[in-house]
This record gives sequence, C-alpha cells and structure tokens, in this order.
Amino acid sequence: MPGQLQYFSDLIVKVANDRDKSAFTELFDHFAPRLKGYLMKQGADGNLAEEIAQDVMVTLWRKADLFDPSKSSASTWLFRIARNRRIDRLRRQKTAELDPEDPSLHPTGPADAGTEIDARLREKRVRAALKSLPEEQREVVRLAFFIGLSHSEIADKTGLPLGTVKSRIRLAFGRLRQVIEADQSVDVD
Repeated sequence: MPGQLQYFSDLIVKVANDRDKSAFTELFDHFAPRLKGYLMKQGADGNLAEEIAQDVMVTLWRKADLFDPSKSSASTWLFRIARNRRIDRLRRQKTAELDPEDPSLHPTGPADAGTEIDARLREKRVRAALKSLPEEQREVVRLAFFIGLSHSEIADKTGLPLGTVKSRIRLAFGRLRQVIEADQSVDVD
C-alpha cells in the first residue's frame, strides 16, 4: 500500500510539472469513481456526486502544483477537496433557499378594518356551524383541517375505513355550507 500511495503522489507531481495527460488519465480512472462513491455515502445523489467528483478532478488538473506530497497522500488531498466542495454546495443551497425578496419575509402592513371585521364574522359563523355538526363529522373535520392529517392518517388514527372518513368529511362540508349560507341570508335580510 505505501508503494501505491507514493505512486499516485508521483502521478500528481507529473501532472503538476509536465501536464502529463496519461498520468492524469490514470488518476482520473482510479479516483473519480471512488470520489463519487464517497460523496454518495455522504448523502449526495448520483448526479451531484458525479458532478463534484469531476470538479475535483478538474481541480487536480489545474492546481496539481498545490499538492505537497510531504503533507498528505494523493487520496487524502483529493478526498479533502471533495469534502470541501460538498460542504460549499450545501452552504450555497441553504442560502439559495432564502430569497430576501420573498414577500413572505417582509412584514405586512396593517390589516384593513373592514377585512378584519369580515374575517372575524366569518370565523364566528364557521365555529357556530361546526358546533351544529354531529360529533363524528366534527371530529374528522377537526383532524383534517385543524390538525392537518390526511384522510388515510385520519382512518389510521380513528380506526375508521377510509371511505367512511371521506364520506363524513363530504357530509360535514355539505352541512357547513347550508348552515353558513342560511346564516348569511339572515344577515342580509
């Protein structure tokens, strides 16, 4: 193994000193698949791992003169570059996720008083309408819209068949619509 370590270090020196393409090809053939495998074990998908591995090999070609065989082996140097490139990608990805111009990151102005009153009235009507539902319908609506469970999660949680959950939600909405519409027609009159 020590002989192989020296061999790869010598190949990098040949790339640095002579721009030796056959030395680079040998390094590429040996290290590129190993770098890709390493990056995939670190959580990169296949395409990203291959892209980073190729980027590392291009770095080897361009900056082979920075390699110091007295400080590290060829594999240590290349895997360190790969690790650092992966970290750089993750950092860029995290900062790219937050767009400073995203309207949701800016404070909203004060709410319009009329809109606020309408929203409160609507909320009051919905709460009253919910109270008028049979308990089994009220429960599935609560789980779906206030807790945020999917229909199949509600079925699992309650032990009800999925079709029953869907039917109860559909019936509840029909009933809620009737109650709210009747309440609004009373307000208009």
